[in-house]
Amino acid sequence: MGSETNEMGNTKGTRRKSRCSKWIVMLITGAMLLSPGYGFASVVKADGENGKSAASMAASQLTKTGEEIITSGARLIHYQFTTTRGGKPATAKLNIIEADLSNPYLKLDTMTGKSGQLTTRQSVSGMVKDTGAVAGVNGDYYNTGLEGVPLGGAIAGGAMVSSPSALKGMYAFAVTKEGKPSIDEYRFEGYVQGEDSSTFPLAGINKATYMTEPDKKYSHMDTMYIYTSAWKNQERPSKSSTTPTEVLVRNGVVERLSEMSSLPMTAPEDGYILRGHGKAAEYMRQNMQVGMLVSAKYHLNSQTTGQQVDPGQFQMMIGGHTLLVENGKASGFTRNTDSISGSSARARTAVGYSKDGRYAYIITVEKNDSSVGLTLAEMQKALVQANVWKAVNLDGGGSTTMVHRPLAETSTILSHDTETGSTQRAIVNGLGIFTTAPKGEVKGMMLAGSEKLFIGQEASYTMKAYDQYYNPIDASNTNVNWSSSNSVLVWNGTSFVAKKSGKAQVVAKSGSAKTTKDVEVIGASSLDELYIAASGAPLVAGTAVTLPVKAKLKDGTTVNVPKASVTWELQGFSGNVKDGVLHVTKVPEGSQIGYAFANYDGFKTMIPVTVGAEKLIEDFNKTALTPSFAGLPKESTFGTASIVGNYEGRSAADKVVKLTYDMSKGAANKFAYAILNGGAGLPLGGTPTSMKIDVYGDNSMNWLRAKFTDKNGKEYLHDVSKYIDWSGWKTINVDMSSIGASGDLTLERLYVVNLQDGQDERAAVGEIAFDNIRAHMPAGSSISLPSADMKLTVNSKTASVNGKDKKLDVAPIVLHNSTYVPVKVILDEFGGKSTWNSAARKVTVLRGDRYIELVVGAKEFISNGKRNKSEVAPVLRSNRTLVPLRLVSEQLGLVINWDIKSKSITIR
Repeated sequence: MGSETNEMGNTKGTRRKSRCSKWIVMLITGAMLLSPGYGFASVVKADGENGKSAASMAASQLTKTGEEIITSGARLIHYQFTTTRGGKPATAKLNIIEADLSNPYLKLDTMTGKSGQLTTRQSVSGMVKDTGAVAGVNGDYYNTGLEGVPLGGAIAGGAMVSSPSALKGMYAFAVTKEGKPSIDEYRFEGYVQGEDSSTFPLAGINKATYMTEPDKKYSHMDTMYIYTSAWKNQERPSKSSTTPTEVLVRNGVVERLSEMSSLPMTAPEDGYILRGHGKAAEYMRQNMQVGMLVSAKYHLNSQTTGQQVDPGQFQMMIGGHTLLVENGKASGFTRNTDSISGSSARARTAVGYSKDGRYAYIITVEKNDSSVGLTLAEMQKALVQANVWKAVNLDGGGSTTMVHRPLAETSTILSHDTETGSTQRAIVNGLGIFTTAPKGEVKGMMLAGSEKLFIGQEASYTMKAYDQYYNPIDASNTNVNWSSSNSVLVWNGTSFVAKKSGKAQVVAKSGSAKTTKDVEVIGASSLDELYIAASGAPLVAGTAVTLPVKAKLKDGTTVNVPKASVTWELQGFSGNVKDGVLHVTKVPEGSQIGYAFANYDGFKTMIPVTVGAEKLIEDFNKTALTPSFAGLPKESTFGTASIVGNYEGRSAADKVVKLTYDMSKGAANKFAYAILNGGAGLPLGGTPTSMKIDVYGDNSMNWLRAKFTDKNGKEYLHDVSKYIDWSGWKTINVDMSSIGASGDLTLERLYVVNLQDGQDERAAVGEIAFDNIRAHMPAGSSISLPSADMKLTVNSKTASVNGKDKKLDVAPIVLHNSTYVPVKVILDEFGGKSTWNSAARKVTVLRGDRYIELVVGAKEFISNGKRNKSEVAPVLRSNRTLVPLRLVSEQLGLVINWDIKSKSITIR
């Protein structure tokens, strides 16, 4: 496969640029990891087996949301699947690459690790790049604790890379050399024959160790395996619990024999190594001495038809897990799905084909911020609605990855976020989509660049072109004149500048030809929230703090706002914001709080700048606190917790807490705790809005959590990081604004979580460390705000404040069943300030760490940069702006009580 892909890549590189430019002008004018277990049932019925009930159809619906062409014969179709889960609607995104197997230029093939070799692991993007594929997904299951070999059969470029394991109910997807797809369960059968015509059974090709089914035997005990040059490691295999005898066979002749030890080499390209143990080793000693003739023959056996199948008939094969769809209906699960979290909503990968066998379908289900994932039963319903005739489940969860080459582009992109964001897991193999199309005539061209911009942002666009086979061609020599359709965008000679919100077209002309791209410049009306991705800053001269600004759009996407698009206003101190960094230059004596306001197109948010905003809780350098270890369940979780120096880049004087854990026994939910200060914990001195912890990660994919307690002993569990997906030191910012606690908190323990659901995807043994725990306190905790007990009465200009009468300029009134007052009535007693913008008819209120914007007559208001809706709106009465009392008071953190009999309101 390597030579074929290299040749394909060289062909693409020989396109002639001059001819390409001419064509362009003519055109525009016209135009889940599996750890092998035991005791699997042979068939487990799936929900909704043998078709869809009326209830299930009513509760689930698959809707096409878009599609894009990848290459001739392959398109990527996007779907949304809505179902009912727990009585509530749940929406997941599906992506299906439809591959036309009748297309003479399209082929599917198996991609293997690095350089096409087993015992190596690589991301899907890496394998696609290495092989020259135009798209790809993750492939087969494998034992994460071993060297990285698929459990199922693998055929790439017509050659068998790995044979199927002797496991029940594991199906595989294959395509014949004639382009016909199939999904079946196979077993490997073969033998070696000595020159005396004696034979010995072969157990497989290039297999890692496993426990066979249904007899539950060690795979490499008393058996013989072939290992080819596709197996990179010299150990064949690791953790086999057997001592090998090996022979090197080249051109049908034994060249080397190593009794009771491995050959210190890898198999050559023109030969193979036979590896035997026990009875197999004895046969090898008697029949495979150096110079003797030996041959090997093998085939596959279909477990559904009982027929022998020649592996040579296949162009490709990739192993999977349970059957999902058969004859257009949800099938029974052919293997127990507990170990692959079948009943949990996860990211999923599958492959199937159409009823007529013309189309192969390569499928992923997303689990990320915009998609809830699916159970296997839910996925079955979605695939049936997508008219998939037969399908098999591939590895999923954190392994689910799809990449594809966008039209006219030369490289691939991640098609959607994985369960861990943009991180791609290194896996053993994948399913690739390839094109062998020759150079073609230009079919289309397009502009590549951002479709959404912010005011003030600069952007460049490039000309892209594709041929009649939808493959990219070089358009770099095309002379292009650039312009904009209106004043929303301005061309400055080298790039476009977004001047104001609105829609425009980027216009590219080449001779008499023209093409355009629609661009939207985002305005305030498109924002749902504007926020500063930092918890605060110290009000100390000399402070320099990065203040990244982010926006959540009304379509649900979150984007970074370019630094040049944000204007800043500072209150309560002197300073500036340059290139996204706040510099505090001067602080008035006695100041307790200041504010940094970020403004984008009139949409504001703010961050408080307070005295002592961030404080060090513990750096463990001079502490007498000794951590201790605890594990649950006790019989299967072991480890240590200790304070050490000289830890991975730290000095001897810089102490850290080291937590080691071993969760390799059992299959329950497991927890490894570093208990701080004998359980008394570390007092935080209040309720922080966020914490920072330096964490040394082990890339285990386990969860990292913290346990807090308040002064009443109430416990709060909070995620520090959903996945430990990094190695080495990293500072983790823990958002604690949603923890729901009040009063003083204590950090009692930090711990590693390995839940049973998806446990096969996470490392059971590892080591992490903690250092430099810091807490950021809310503005209200570091400044003194006035407190009062205030009583107001509807239609009365007399209020009671801390038991004393006070005259008001305007009496509270009731409109639309809501009480209204001038906001000054509240701020006079509880602190803060307000401003009035008569042109915009807008009142703004600032108190402590709360900032509110309200517009007369509008039920929508903005609180700390987020749009909210109320049932009532501010009103104008006698040239006075009256605000809804309950709305404003509660937004400012005050408590309101209403006495219906006396028509009085108490504010505290």
